[in-house]
Amino acid sequence: MESEEDIRVDVVSDVVCPWCYVGQRNLQRALVRLGGAKVSVSWRPYQLDPTIPPGGRDRDTYLLDKFGSRERIDAMHERLREIGAAAGIAFAFEAIRITPNTLDAHRLIRWAAAEGTDVQGRLVARLFRLYFEEGADIGAAPTLLDAAREAGMDTSAAETLLPTPADAEEVKTEIATAQHMGVTGVPCFLLEGRYAIMGAQPPERLADAIAQVRSAKARGELDDPNMD
Repeated sequence: MESEEDIRVDVVSDVVCPWCYVGQRNLQRALVRLGGAKVSVSWRPYQLDPTIPPGGRDRDTYLLDKFGSRERIDAMHERLREIGAAAGIAFAFEAIRITPNTLDAHRLIRWAAAEGTDVQGRLVARLFRLYFEEGADIGAAPTLLDAAREAGMDTSAAETLLPTPADAEEVKTEIATAQHMGVTGVPCFLLEGRYAIMGAQPPERLADAIAQVRSAKARGELDDPNMD
């Protein structure tokens, strides 16, 4: 009889990473495939570009500086639209005007965890949708607080803390820890803190990996070197 213990999945991601949005949707579908398996999902911070100023940067200028040509940007967006459609995402890149610094978003996600992983998960999903499908500036405090309310957070503390540097260093330290562990790209799915799955893997790949770890945990074999 397999254990009914939770399997812990820590997702290292950034809310302005389109592949992380695909990964979030694929993880949702993977959990459906797993049926009654108990899986606890926590969202961990990463910043694709921590040098972006607090007010963000013009999106077009930022992308041209980063990728070098409009043709390259358009090709990347077209590929992401196709992949996103398969995951149920309607990427609206043309609606995005600002590339934000995501430190405040990660602080808010951190605070959401104190109200439960369900609340944190809803907040992450809402931030992805706001940015990639609605073109909202998720670096702006009003946008962040509205998203928090929609996710079911009690925003009274966040309203006080967001204008301050509260937990900024803790978020940066968590990002540095992930990098020290070898996380150099996102999304990264950490299963039970032992096994890493890199990239926006398809739902069946995520479901199979979680099921494998769940079975190994039930048998007390998590440290088996033959585990993938």
